Amino acid sequence: MRRKPILKPLFSRFRYLRLAHKNQDFVSRHCWRKPGAITPVARIISNKDFMRKLFVTGGAGFIGSSFIRLALAQTDYEIINFDALTYAGNPDNLEGLDESRYRFICGDVADREAVGAALAEDTDAIINFAAESHVDRSIASAEQFLRTNILGTQVLLDAARARRVRRVVQISTDEVMGSLPEDETAFFTENTPLAPKNPYAASKAAAEHLVNAAHHTFGLDTVITRCGNNYGPRQFPEKFLPLVLSNALHDEPIPLYGDGRYVRDWIYVEDHCRAILNVLENGRSGEVYNIGARNERRNIEVATAILDALGKSHSLIRHVKDRPGHDRRYAIDPSKVERDLDWRPRETWESGLQKTINWYAENGSWVARTRNGAYRDYYAQHYGTEISAR
Repeated sequence: MRRKPILKPLFSRFRYLRLAHKNQDFVSRHCWRKPGAITPVARIISNKDFMRKLFVTGGAGFIGSSFIRLALAQTDYEIINFDALTYAGNPDNLEGLDESRYRFICGDVADREAVGAALAEDTDAIINFAAESHVDRSIASAEQFLRTNILGTQVLLDAARARRVRRVVQISTDEVMGSLPEDETAFFTENTPLAPKNPYAASKAAAEHLVNAAHHTFGLDTVITRCGNNYGPRQFPEKFLPLVLSNALHDEPIPLYGDGRYVRDWIYVEDHCRAILNVLENGRSGEVYNIGARNERRNIEVATAILDALGKSHSLIRHVKDRPGHDRRYAIDPSKVERDLDWRPRETWESGLQKTINWYAENGSWVARTRNGAYRDYYAQHYGTEISAR
């Protein structure tokens, strides 16, 4: 007697795709596949086939605003940007967006009532960029980091469950994995144990634990991405690369912690955002993806590369007292996202740096506005000198 087909012909293609999507995790676990290959279901379906509305938190910041620009330019998504507009959230980063598919709501991710009011019932995905992210500030006071990065993440996870949001993407950092030795054969992988060494990193590691708990306890579709040091247009100048660049453009001294030989893994922000979009649409539920451009640079090398590109003297560099507990080296192995999602960076270090320099040189008014107020206070506190008002 001939066996009946598993999928009856009366199934419409749409119903089959929904079934395939629902059972993607089952197929991945129980169907043999060649290592590195995409599962049959993954070849058929992508989350982008069902997603239309995104809820982006922290979208007025550097990486969040870059993601929104990319998503509006390359997809048909409708986006709500939910941001508290703290010192690093800049409305200027959002100029010129397509308002027919984009809406801004000012709010705090740790405010449960505000999140509930802003998150629509038909939201398909939450992408959580909202974070206090500067290590120096977390060393000075960790309270706001605990509120935004930990409590805020839990509020979003609870809201996602209540609104039946299809997917939550948590934007994390390589710093949750601690510090690597100065050994070029050692890299962070997705299986590297979490070992944060500063309050900021500890708060982001705690957020990852909450995301994983929501996935395993409640079945929430979650994905975590970790990335290294981003650079590119519209980055708040307290971070190292834009600080060096903005000071060099004004012929001001460039503070460099310690011996300047700390190693970071640099990636152009648009490359990072393309990877996040790929993970949103194609990443497997419950997974972590390390995103990197295989571009390790010592801080002193970054500073001298910028000075050389601008034709400035290296004598602008000033070594200052080191940061407490300064992690020596970060380096990401991005093999998983390269293999499973076919992602690669498009910018080299040289091309991305030149684009960044050009943008800052051509947008002096943006730089001037960000170098006032909170930034001036921060600069004086951490480097012991006033910054020019120019």
